[in-house]
This record gives sequence, C-alpha cells and structure tokens, in this order.
Amino acid sequence: MIMFVIFGATGKVGKATITRLSAEGAPVRAVLRDPAKAAPLAALGCEIAMAEVGDSDAMALAMRDAATVQLICPIDPRAADASLQMLQSIERMAEAIDAARPPRVLAISDYGAHLTIDTGITSLFRAMEERFQQCSTRMVFLRSAEHMENWARYLKIANETGIMPSMHLPLSRPFPTVSAADIGDMAADLLLTGEGYRSSPRIVHGEGPREYTALEIAAALGRLLTRRVVARELPRADWLATLMRAGLSESYAELIVRLSDAHNKGLIGAEAGIGEIRRGRTELSAALETFRPDVGQAVL
Repeated sequence: MIMFVIFGATGKVGKATITRLSAEGAPVRAVLRDPAKAAPLAALGCEIAMAEVGDSDAMALAMRDAATVQLICPIDPRAADASLQMLQSIERMAEAIDAARPPRVLAISDYGAHLTIDTGITSLFRAMEERFQQCSTRMVFLRSAEHMENWARYLKIANETGIMPSMHLPLSRPFPTVSAADIGDMAADLLLTGEGYRSSPRIVHGEGPREYTALEIAAALGRLLTRRVVARELPRADWLATLMRAGLSESYAELIVRLSDAHNKGLIGAEAGIGEIRRGRTELSAALETFRPDVGQAVL
C-alpha cells in the first residue's frame, strides 16, 4: 500500500494536502505534535502518528513504510535565536530521513531559496535544500511564494486606522504571492502524480494566479472590512521595532527585515530556467475571506 506521510498536518498547507489526498482515497498518515488536534484528521480517515520536529527517532518512526513524506520546517517567530532553531530542526529532519530512507521526500521550500546572498528567512530554506540533498532519497522542493494569508495580520490596524503599513516598497511594485491552501493542493498533486519523475532534486515553484501590489492588497483588506483602506510605506528605520511590537523576537524580526530588503530589490522570485511554475486558482480576496471573523485578533 502506498502511504503518504504528512508532517505539519494541522497547518494550512498540511491540512490542504491531506484534504486533497483523502478526497482521492489515498492512505495518509498525519504526523502531529499535539494529540488534542487529532480528531478532525482521524475523521478524514488518516492514521495518526505523534512526533516532535526535534525528535529524529520519533520522526523516523512516523516515516516507516512511507512511499513519500511531505515535510515543512517550522520556525518559531518568538524564538530567541530563530535561525539556530530552524537549522537544528533541519538537521533532525535530515537524520530522520537517513534513518527511515523513504523513497521520496517532498519538502515545502521558499521562493528565493536558490540565492546565495543573505535573504533572511529564505537563506534558511536554502540551507534546508542543501542539507536534504545530502540524504539518499529522491527530493522534490516545492518553493512557495509569500502566502496571501500573511496579510491578515494587518486587519486590526487597517480596521482601526484605514491604513495598511507595508514593507513591500514601492507600493506599486507587483510581487508573487499564493494561498497556502493552493500550495497544499499543489503538493498533493505532486505526491499523487510524480512517481515517474526520477531526477533529483525536482524543483517546482508555486504562486497564485497573478502578482499583486501592496496597493491592491490594501484595497482587498478594505473590501473585507467594508471600509476604505490605503497602503502606506513603513519607513525602513521602523521595520524592526514594528515587528517586535507585534510579538516577534528580535532574531525573527531581523530575518523578516533582511527578506524584505531582498524583496524590494526584486530578487525574490522563481529561479530562472530551473524547474517549473505552477499557479494556484485562489485570488487574494478569497484567501483573506476566511479571516473575516478574526479582525479583532490580527496583529501589527
């Protein structure tokens, strides 16, 4: 029996992958850290396994009998040293892959992971790809554009002030973005149909049906809130403090700042001439619609 093992099963990407696989009748083992979140996945017919990302033995056990494993490396926005924490998680994942030796691994990566310059968070995904390529299994890297759902963090301030502060500059420059659910669906499609693709690593880029500007994102927030919302450039000098006031650790905020600098230089995109680009169908307004009840909980 072909078993798909999905780590990060309760996240937006993981849940979307599992939903699609279950709809296709594929056997799924959902790997969780919190047993309290198991019931909805069990109701979909998933086998449940428990493993912490830092526990390579438990992760290897969860990968047993897998035809393909889907991995997403978490990064704690409140970690005192976010880079170190993610690098340690990458190493534990690689150890689990080497111990379990699944035939294929699909890892969720990031746009810009091919760049050799410092790009903040994206540089950590480059480190992940490089480490996973040392493992003796076929690799698929699904590089994701920025998630549309991230912009929900601006709902509270937009609702209160009519302003959406932006670190994407200039405000009129379009950039790729994608719904997390579409990334999960792309991953499921690759899991279901990719057995005949033998080269490793296989690079796939995932983005939405079109690019958006910060001006368009502000307008989408306005439609959701039924009020006028305008985008406003957040001065570069205010980025770090603003992110930290939103609850991010200083080390995580610095990763976001460096990534934003790379974005604003136009560097973050699909790797030219490498792999393929797949496009989701979800438009920004539809991706944000699910946050309508949560206006009072948004940060920033």
